[in-house]
Amino acid sequence: MANYVLVHGAWHTGAELLLVASHIQAMGHDVHTPTIKGNRPGDSKTVGLSEAIDSIVEYLEETGTEDAILVGHSYGGMVITGVADRVLRRIRRLVYWNAFVPNDGESLLDMTAPHHVAAIEALAAERNDGSILLPFPLWHEAFINDGDLETAQIAYNMLNPHPMQTFRDKICLSDNPADMDVGKSYINCTEDIAGSHSHPWHPRLSEKLGLFRLIQIPGSHEICFTHPDRIARAIIEAGRD
Repeated sequence: MANYVLVHGAWHTGAELLLVASHIQAMGHDVHTPTIKGNRPGDSKTVGLSEAIDSIVEYLEETGTEDAILVGHSYGGMVITGVADRVLRRIRRLVYWNAFVPNDGESLLDMTAPHHVAAIEALAAERNDGSILLPFPLWHEAFINDGDLETAQIAYNMLNPHPMQTFRDKICLSDNPADMDVGKSYINCTEDIAGSHSHPWHPRLSEKLGLFRLIQIPGSHEICFTHPDRIARAIIEAGRD
């Protein structure tokens, strides 16, 4: 039995990963699905990246979680990298699921295609609370492109505004991911075009892990809504010894 901690991406909470968690639990494992600070209902949207990382560090410490297989989806890759840098003793393996892999001094926007950065900043400028929210057409076509219209709409209705500062902040690390003394895996959903295929997740970001295990499966960026059983099996394969 392994101990999985699933760290969600932007616009999500831990609740959106509960179905994935249920499949992992059915295979005999413990699963946690915390929500990152800034994404909790009622949270301020001025939260920065360091506070977001701290919230998951605090969760691990408050729950006494040890020997964790820490899984980060998308923006969650920024968070799990920071968590590992601070409390590596609690972690057995890092699993990046179509996730950002930062080196010291990099922000999420630094790893994003320039035309996407411009679009993200424009969306953030439309709001006055420090947050950003995706328009439905972009969500439907680029993030959940393996889901039908009804599935995309149901999933979109679960999203919440995300603190923009977490995208802008540059991470501070003692060691880059490739130098961290821990096992690493990368799950690449091959139909994921949220980052555009001209600016791919793998190998552009995955290779920053140094030595790592690669798991590739069909699916979009939001496979947690469209095929939760498939991503659950991939997480188990990525997390095995």
